[in-house]
Amino acid sequence: MNTVINLVNRSFSSDATGRDWAYTASLGFAALGISYFIATKVSELGFLCAKKKSKGNWVNPEVKKEDAKVVDSCDIEDIGEKKVFCRCWRSALFPYCDGAHNKHNLETGDNVGPLIIGRKKSN
Repeated sequence: MNTVINLVNRSFSSDATGRDWAYTASLGFAALGISYFIATKVSELGFLCAKKKSKGNWVNPEVKKEDAKVVDSCDIEDIGEKKVFCRCWRSALFPYCDGAHNKHNLETGDNVGPLIIGRKKSN
């Protein structure tokens, strides 16, 4: 710490050299850069400002957008042998899967698939 104080004192004295000014300037720019980096990372986490809603990056592109939360339920008795549920949010039959994840996976390189619930087969 004393080295930094001595450098700053010499930089502002009348006998400061160009090299002293360069060291002081680079120290200042480094401090600004580190401060900026910390401030942007902290703000991205929501500590400094409200969390930003980024449109276009939502998982759910169009299912029940008027609802605050999409919740669907199915009674276990209604399942029968097996039910296939959508996890990609692109099914026209949501909450049931219609295979729309195949097109989504080809377009995006994603690997999402359905949730399949069925009864155990008895031997």
